[in-house]
Formats: sequence, structure tokens, C-alpha cells
Amino acid sequence: MSFWINRRRFMQATSSAIAVGALSSVVRPASAQSSGELRVTVGGGDVGKATIEAYVKPFEAETGIKVTPITDDANTGQIELMVKSSNVTLDVAYLSQGAALTLAGKGLLENIDYSIHKKDELDGIFDFAKQPFGIASLIYSFNMVYNTEAFPASKPRPMTWADFWDVEKFPGIRTMVSGQYGSEGPWEEALLADGVPADQLYPMDIDRIFASLDKIKPHIRKWWGTGSEVQQLLHDKAVDVAQSYDGRALRLIDQGAPVEINRNQAKLQWDYWVIPKAGPNMQNAQKWIEFVTRADRQAAFTQLFPEGPTNRNAFKLIPDEVARKLPTHPEYMKSCVSMKGQWYNDIGPDGLTNTDKLIQRWNEWVLQ
Repeated sequence: MSFWINRRRFMQATSSAIAVGALSSVVRPASAQSSGELRVTVGGGDVGKATIEAYVKPFEAETGIKVTPITDDANTGQIELMVKSSNVTLDVAYLSQGAALTLAGKGLLENIDYSIHKKDELDGIFDFAKQPFGIASLIYSFNMVYNTEAFPASKPRPMTWADFWDVEKFPGIRTMVSGQYGSEGPWEEALLADGVPADQLYPMDIDRIFASLDKIKPHIRKWWGTGSEVQQLLHDKAVDVAQSYDGRALRLIDQGAPVEINRNQAKLQWDYWVIPKAGPNMQNAQKWIEFVTRADRQAAFTQLFPEGPTNRNAFKLIPDEVARKLPTHPEYMKSCVSMKGQWYNDIGPDGLTNTDKLIQRWNEWVLQ
């Protein structure tokens, strides 16, 4: 999951100075684009390759529209600069929840034209994935992952976050994601461990979060900041139980490592496909959004890059051995928690977002 974690870090930057430097290959006169062209961020590495194979090539074949895939990442500052300068040279981007909500709040994104989507396709998409300003591209998850040598099948295993916090019944070395970035952290897990029902997590009680974290803090070997860190900790058997991206754990499982994913109380996160306001290829951009949310296209994508489809109908087309590796498998969704990006973006009377407050509180707390 290193691609996703690094990209989310990058997209938290919103200064115009960063915006000017980012996506330099994209910034050129908008008039140079034609109605038969589309410029889309696809990401780098394996996810970029999967996007090109599952989406770009078949979209071009079906529509005749030339797609220029952009492997650089878009950020809020860069898109805001484009729109405000009336020089929109990126037709479609995918952004984190927080970034998309920030731009939507400023009126810098087009509404998705859901009227061009087929009803059965649209009905198959998770409700939380469909917003006026964007539609989720894929879904990944934070999960509890344990070492099967430390927790063999013959003995009790931690199945809930309350179990993770119970160091007497389930002894072992632990690791969790750092809260240094605010929008990611062990927040929901801390509340679940403290007995808050999953459907009552939001609005989150920050004081209660940190009171709960006080109890587990002495038992955390490391607060990890990147997917590669938690993957290495699990690989080296430096921890017995971890909060981890499912994708990182799956890589270890495929390599034969003695780890297992607990899908109960998994925390779902996702990115949005969005269309910058007043771009020159609006109609083509809407066609792209409709195309990439089809069940057959998402099924093709997940077999190249195993993360959760947002269209539930895709599971009718995905082999079971692949489907059970995906966080949005119907069985797993029954006990999952969906992150509420809007809460993180909400601004209080002090002018700070909840993300700002979490960062400030974390930086003070972690040094105590």
C-alpha cells in the first residue's frame, strides 16, 4: 500500500507553491486540448498499470476518445489554481476523501452526471461511495492482523478492538498507525475498544479517543507511518498483532508469512474520482466516470490490483479466491466501519478542522 499512503501524504499539501511544481507536465494552455481527448490521473507503479489495462485501453476502444494517462498525482492546491486561473488542463483526477471534500466545499468540482449511468450499475454502487462531487474509485481497509505463531488456531485470537486492548487475555507486542497526519490514526479503533457502537462513532469524541489510547500506549512498540513499516514489522515478527493495511498483509500471506487478517471491525477508506470545474472536456470526463464504475470494469481492475470494488455487482464476475481478498466482499461488509471524511473536514468555532485538532492533540500526547 506504499503508493496509496505516499499519495495521501502528498495530497494533504495545499500550498500554491507546491501546486505550481506538481503535475508540471499537465500545465499547458487548455485550448491545446480537443473534444476527442481526455487527461486522467492514473497513479504510478502497479496501480497505474492496472488502471491503464482495465480502464484506459477499453475506454479508448469503446469511445474513440484518446486518453492521456498522468502518472503524477493531483493535489488540492494544484486543482484550485487551475480552476481559479481558468486553465483547467486535467479532466479527471482521483483524490482522497479529505482533498475531494475540501475542493467540493470551495465549489471547485463539477457534479457527477448520474443520469448517464445505467440503473443497475448505479444501484450496485455503495451509497457512501456516491456523492454529488465524486464517486469512489476503490476501497481499501485498515485491519487487525496477527501472527499465527503467536496466536495459533488452537488458542483464542483477538477478534475485536476491545480484544486488541485486552493485553492480559491476548498478550503480545503491538503496533498501530501513527496519528501524526490527523486524517489517519487509531481513532475509530480506540472508540470501538472503549465500547462505542460502530454506528455511533461520529461525531467522534476526541477526549474519549485519547483516554482510550492511554490504556494501550504502553503496549505499542511502534506507531507506524507508512505501509512499508508495518509490513516490515510483521515480516520480521517484531510484533504479534498489528493494525495494518489489508494490502500489506495480503502481500505477506502470498509470500508465505505466518500472518492472518481479521476482517471484523475493519475500517474502510477510499479515494474519489472527481472532475475539476469548467474543464474543456466535460462530456468526455462524465463518460469516463460512468465507464470506470461499471461492474465488469471494476472486476477486471481488482484482478490486476486487489483492492475493493465500489460496485457490488463486480463480485458476480470475480473468482472467489480473488473476491475473498477484497475488503468489500459481502461477508466482510457486515462488520466494517466506513470512515466519515466530512467529520475530519468539519471546522469548529476556533477555525480548526477536526483533522487539525487531532494533529495538535497527537503531537502533545505522543511525547508524554
